[in-house]
Amino acid sequence: MKKTLLLGLLIGFCTTLFAQPSQKFSAYLFTYFTGDKGGEAIRFALSNDGYHFRALNNNQPVINSAEISATGGVRDPHIMRAADGKTFYMVATDMNTEKFGWGPDSSMVLLKSTDLIHWTSKTIDITKTFKKFDGVNRVWAPQTIYDPKVKKYMIYWSMRFGEEADKIYYAYANKDFTGLETEPKQLFFKPDGGACIDGDIVYKDKKYYLFFKTEGSGAGIKIAVSDKLTSGYVLRDKYVQQTKDPVEGAGTFKLNDGSGYILMYDMYTQGKYQFTRTTDLENFKLIDDEVSMDFHPRHGTVMPITEKEAAVLKAKWGKSE
Repeated sequence: MKKTLLLGLLIGFCTTLFAQPSQKFSAYLFTYFTGDKGGEAIRFALSNDGYHFRALNNNQPVINSAEISATGGVRDPHIMRAADGKTFYMVATDMNTEKFGWGPDSSMVLLKSTDLIHWTSKTIDITKTFKKFDGVNRVWAPQTIYDPKVKKYMIYWSMRFGEEADKIYYAYANKDFTGLETEPKQLFFKPDGGACIDGDIVYKDKKYYLFFKTEGSGAGIKIAVSDKLTSGYVLRDKYVQQTKDPVEGAGTFKLNDGSGYILMYDMYTQGKYQFTRTTDLENFKLIDDEVSMDFHPRHGTVMPITEKEAAVLKAKWGKSE
């Protein structure tokens, strides 16, 4: 009995001693596009602190839009790290305003990488994949989140039928992240019937916070909260942007030092981004005077990365400072 107990303690000690350490995130990768007509391509920028960002590759695309999209342009890129810690998923709107104007747009692009440099991709046309959605004319701003309950990756995006208001839908990606294995379902709609676009979900303290842009009776960024990922979202009747100018493309990321979260968004009529900080995802403080960028992004997202991953990106696309 004593020998068995001693052996068990020894095995536990060795397991702890030689276990792989958890990844330490010490930098941030900002993926974004720069605008209409020529700017609809994925670009990267780096930051060491989440406040000061520098564009990689001289602010030029790191992926050729013509090779990954049906239209030759992509917008609204969202990037995330997979649950395995070493795979990366990116999704984007398949859209080229220079060639096709503002739609109809019915496709999204799914990308996958293991090194942040080389990406495989697949274009998904919602109207062709799911016949019941052949009346859709907007498939905008897709994002991905891991659903631990079903152990699958959920893609959610804004979608519109005809002249109806935009609503947020979701579907689960297949194992290879090359398509959707479930039919789209409605995730959220604005109670007053107004449009809602640019969804961004953050998980904190066992709750899901859905940031989105409202349109119709009032416009701006609001939050709906639920304790379940795919249902039950309750709207908070409060705008969270810290400006009276029009905004869109909310993106929220957690600071590596644990000091809170950054909510950023595109002030698209002013040609600039605005940054705010929060600790509770309810009260937001303007911090534009603490932020600097050497580029002008549009809708994009930020993902924490390791020092090693930042070094790989710098080696490929140039220094960030």
